[in-house]
Amino acid sequence: MVKLTVLYKHPTDPAAFESYYAATHMPLVGKIQGILKAEVTKFLPEADGSNPAFYRMAELYFENPEALQESMGSAEGQATAGDLANFATGGFTILSGVVG
Repeated sequence: MVKLTVLYKHPTDPAAFESYYAATHMPLVGKIQGILKAEVTKFLPEADGSNPAFYRMAELYFENPEALQESMGSAEGQATAGDLANFATGGFTILSGVVG
C-alpha cells in the first residue's frame, strides 16, 4: 500500500480555508477513483500554545504506486491537484511513500 500525504501550512484566512476545503476541495477528492482510504487531520496547538508546524494534513491511500500514478494522473486527480492553489494560501508539501 502507498500513501499520498499533503501537508498544509497555515493559511492566511483559516475560516476561508476550512469553508473551501469542505465545500469544494474534498468533493473533488471524492471523485478520484482508486483511493482505498482517505484521512484528514487538523493539528492542535503545541503544548506551549504555539502553532504547530503544519495546519492540516490529508492522507490518501492507494493499492500500489501504479494505482497512485493512475489515479492522480486522471482528469479528476489533476483537477484536485490543480485546485490546491485556490485555497492553500500558506503553501503545501506533497509526499508519497510505501506504508509499512
